[in-house]
Amino acid sequence: MRPDLFEAPDYYNLDELLSEEHKLVRDAARQWVKRDITPIIEEFAQKAEFPKQIIGGLAEIGAFGPYIPVEYGGAGLDQISYGLIMQEIERGDSGVRSTASVQSSLVMYPIFAYGTEDQRKKYLPKLATGEYMGCFGLTEPDHGSNPSGMVTNFKDKGDHFLLNGAKLWISNSPFADIAVVWAKNEEGRIHGLIVERGMEGFSTPETHNKWSLRASATGELIFDNVKVPKENLLPGKNGLGAPLGCLDSARYGIAWGAIGAAMDCYDTALRYAKERIQFGKPIAATQLQQKKLAEMITEITKAQLLAFRLGQLKNEGRATTAQISMAKRNNVEMAIKIAREARQVLGGMGITGEYSIMRHMMNLESVITYEGTHDIHLLITGADITGHNAFK
Repeated sequence: MRPDLFEAPDYYNLDELLSEEHKLVRDAARQWVKRDITPIIEEFAQKAEFPKQIIGGLAEIGAFGPYIPVEYGGAGLDQISYGLIMQEIERGDSGVRSTASVQSSLVMYPIFAYGTEDQRKKYLPKLATGEYMGCFGLTEPDHGSNPSGMVTNFKDKGDHFLLNGAKLWISNSPFADIAVVWAKNEEGRIHGLIVERGMEGFSTPETHNKWSLRASATGELIFDNVKVPKENLLPGKNGLGAPLGCLDSARYGIAWGAIGAAMDCYDTALRYAKERIQFGKPIAATQLQQKKLAEMITEITKAQLLAFRLGQLKNEGRATTAQISMAKRNNVEMAIKIAREARQVLGGMGITGEYSIMRHMMNLESVITYEGTHDIHLLITGADITGHNAFK
């Protein structure tokens, strides 16, 4: 792996719109990625193994629940700070960002937003420090883009609930201590349950042979007559809107994170183009390479402005699901296109582990699908602007 010489592009002087706290938070995450992620990530991606030793560092930079109030162990930061942390982590690796955003938006957020005070005090401080790691169980083998069709269910057995079913494509599941699981009750209403490792009948087999997110642990959640205490039900919200509210937070983080992956690919391609000599001059001096690089920085700049404005709306409690969908879809598509173009700038070197581009490209193939596919997000925007739902 080459030395991490990354310099973040800021073509429109976006730093001038950030507060001093924003910049301190971002710079701390950036330095941590340079020190603890880039030197090891290619090795772990090649081994298809999650580097568990980084969990403490993620907690230290505030990556676990940064917007959760301090009284519950969070950092009490705003939504732009959360986005900037996700941007920097995904600059290192999408799989590592997945670990952080699942912990923050899909585990800590629903416990904070929908849980009881006892649940908040029991779980959130330990999740914030990484003592507990969590996962989120919504997607099923036969129900991905249509989560309302889920078959995982629980029955009231008097002093406990009996949970049965299975979830698939679950980040963090192989090592998670708790899972926030979405299941239907006997009336078919969707509720969230906190399932703890060690409960009889609960298993988390790992998914192997992935070509994408190789440095992230992915698995299943299997529930075979699992007895869940009634106090583990999240009472604050039910129905499909409850898990979708969590996904709004996660998708927002992805919209920022994808910018980080794109920035890393652009910076790598720009640096290489200035150094690579062909036909007696750097390839950066040729028209076609300048076209690629100019288009990259243009698209990154547009994505940065989109994410920043969305962050302002999130801080004000005014960001809509459709606005978040637009940013997630646009920014991930932007990032994957830049990864592909950057790989071409590097030629054959672009496919090697000496550079980060091919790993980003493979990772983004997952990011463009999870938390709502590219096409689903287009339909969310379409329904919002036309008033007609094309899902049904």
